[in-house]
Amino acid sequence: MSEQRRALREQPRAPLQALVIGASAGGVEALLTLLAELPPDYRLPVVCLLHVPDRNDSLLAELLARRLRLPVKEAEDKEYLRRGMVYVAPGGYHLSIESDRSFSLSREEPRHFSRPSIDILFESAADTYAAQLAGALLTGANEDGAAGLLAIQQAGGLTLVQTPSDALVPTMPEAALALLQPDYLLPLASMRLLLAELDDLSC
Repeated sequence: MSEQRRALREQPRAPLQALVIGASAGGVEALLTLLAELPPDYRLPVVCLLHVPDRNDSLLAELLARRLRLPVKEAEDKEYLRRGMVYVAPGGYHLSIESDRSFSLSREEPRHFSRPSIDILFESAADTYAAQLAGALLTGANEDGAAGLLAIQQAGGLTLVQTPSDALVPTMPEAALALLQPDYLLPLASMRLLLAELDDLSC
């Protein structure tokens, strides 16, 4: 067992109940690398937000569904999160997680020129799940997600950042590192192994 995986097991933590992932440029390939090997009995709900064009014909969920072993769907307004499901934020809407653990879609102004915004998803998830949340910020070309990941850390959640040198575009991971010291700073290959370990910490 690697030192990082041993540290995860030994670190006292609240049982995890959700995983949120944010990315932008290069994010499709990064998500496929991270999620393709997760087993069909993975228990955590996984909510993925990529910066996508403001239109209703995003094919991201369909693409992931063809490649992942877990079921994949676009998140819908007022839909409750289910264990073992991969959710994708739809284009043109901010995606939030409400206190009753359902999704909320809104057309508020873009944040960091982005709608959907990673910050909005991460901040709402941190408010809802607190220490029972894990958040991962991956490759991307702007600073969206850094403040949201800090909110997850301040709420007691587990924070993961892709190593900038491993990212196709390092701006997003670098922005996170300017705000916080994450629990794990990893290349995708190592983060993929860690995600499998996170399921052992779920309730």
